[in-house]
Amino acid sequence: MVSTSAPTRPAPARARRRSGWPAVTGLLLLSALPILGGAQRLGELGTDPASAPSAALAGVIVAHIVGMSLYCLLGAFQFSPALRGRSAWHRRAGRVLIPAGMVGALASIALAVFFSGPADEFALAIVRIVFAVPMLVFLVLATAAIVRRAFAAHGAWMTRAYAIAVTGGTQALVLIIWSVLGGETGVVSETWLVGVGFVINSLVAEGIIRRRARRDVRRG
Repeated sequence: MVSTSAPTRPAPARARRRSGWPAVTGLLLLSALPILGGAQRLGELGTDPASAPSAALAGVIVAHIVGMSLYCLLGAFQFSPALRGRSAWHRRAGRVLIPAGMVGALASIALAVFFSGPADEFALAIVRIVFAVPMLVFLVLATAAIVRRAFAAHGAWMTRAYAIAVTGGTQALVLIIWSVLGGETGVVSETWLVGVGFVINSLVAEGIIRRRARRDVRRG
């Protein structure tokens, strides 16, 4: 006898969690440029005693590079829905991410406040502190949101903080495009282009947050 029962249909593809690996890979590649630059800077510390920074300044530089590198690398994997759906992974990663991001942001602020570089690079230091302070604030707000279990708000604040942290890669791309187009890369133009990198990442972050909100509304 031939069965007339309908075959069992597989679950819809959209019901499965997306891996998000294309986004993760892109973020890791974007983070690679500033991380490699930071590693080179760490290698240069102490190689020339005549120009070596003080022990306190060297400690702040190391804290900034290590904190930001860890935040950018580990934070990229939080954009994978499949990994984010694993609550144990997400919590453990967050316990490392938030302190690392705070250390990196605080060190960035300290480097700008106690700026000791050439006078013509002071404006560049000010631009960086203008964005390092919001990053620190976003991380504090993200922590407060997760304490009160406001998960959507927590994700939004963490996304904004990550967008600022990974700006080094965007800035490098903007500078490369500017050079290819024939633009001069002096201190003044570099300052403006660094600011452009921050703005680009912030706009992308807001777009991601709004898309998540619309998706949550549709699911609701």
